[in-house]
Amino acid sequence: MWFAWLALARSFTLRLLQKVVRTAADDDIPMEINGVVPSFNILVVDDFPDFRRFVCSVLKQRAEFSVSEASDGLQAVEKAKELKPDLILLDLALPALNGIEVARRVRNLVPAARILFVSLESSQETVREALRLGAGYVHKVSLSSDLLPAIEAVLGGKRFLSSSLELSGGADLEAPSTHEIVFCADEAALLGGLTHFIATALNAGSPALVLATESHQQRLLQRLRFRGMDINAAIERGTYFTVDADREPSPEGFIETIQGLREAASQAGNERARVAIFGERAGRLWAAGKTEEAIRFEQFGHELAKSQGLDILCAYPSPGGRKEEPALKSICAIHSAVRSR
Repeated sequence: MWFAWLALARSFTLRLLQKVVRTAADDDIPMEINGVVPSFNILVVDDFPDFRRFVCSVLKQRAEFSVSEASDGLQAVEKAKELKPDLILLDLALPALNGIEVARRVRNLVPAARILFVSLESSQETVREALRLGAGYVHKVSLSSDLLPAIEAVLGGKRFLSSSLELSGGADLEAPSTHEIVFCADEAALLGGLTHFIATALNAGSPALVLATESHQQRLLQRLRFRGMDINAAIERGTYFTVDADREPSPEGFIETIQGLREAASQAGNERARVAIFGERAGRLWAAGKTEEAIRFEQFGHELAKSQGLDILCAYPSPGGRKEEPALKSICAIHSAVRSR
């Protein structure tokens, strides 16, 4: 009975995918964010080979999408860690590791990656759990009409839920704020994490605030330009702003800066923009032995993330022999995720 149901489900999915291919051919228009066509790396995760082939063929029709694939949950985690995709299309019923657990692990390993679930599952409990972990949910029943709009919404910093799914009490489509910490082994790791985080935000049309040393600000600009990003245009629009990490910002001025970034993004066409903030001030305070100042600054950032709906990534040097310090454990506890580079 199980195999008969599986064959029927796969046959149904194939028919839906054929509609998706026709839809994509009729609407092969590149995404534009602030007049620029960015590039996105997308990882397609599904154990059904025909599904992966169809979806990849649809996405490859769009010049701005670079596509890779995985066939089970463990492979998905490894490829996400290796490739650091901008978006993961993730099935729920996967061998080796189910989609929910994949999402949990990916959020710690590659916090900048957006997750869009694509599944036949329609139970309210499962959909709500998926939306707590990912940015959207496409019901495969609605694949032909929803796949590309969902991808564009999620890459644009918005949430998506197929209209064929009804959740009692409605669906909270506002993405939760994030406040994460990354321990960097060296300068190259810090700059790599900084560049990926800011580039992902700007490519999605989100404004970015960089709280870094002047040296790191300059090297970030070089790396972003090397990636082909028109960072000068972002600066002129007011959607990219930098602050010296060695100078203490006033809380009022910090909030005004965030509001200004959000207003600039709105004027550029992203009315529900989420501000991305990369900061190394707290990490530098902690490294200098100013632990209490670091904790206060992190607490301020945590409350700001919750009240303003921000995505914050804090960079710290590798803790080495200090990783068991109670103060460092307190700092880690403030954050929604802890990882290392």
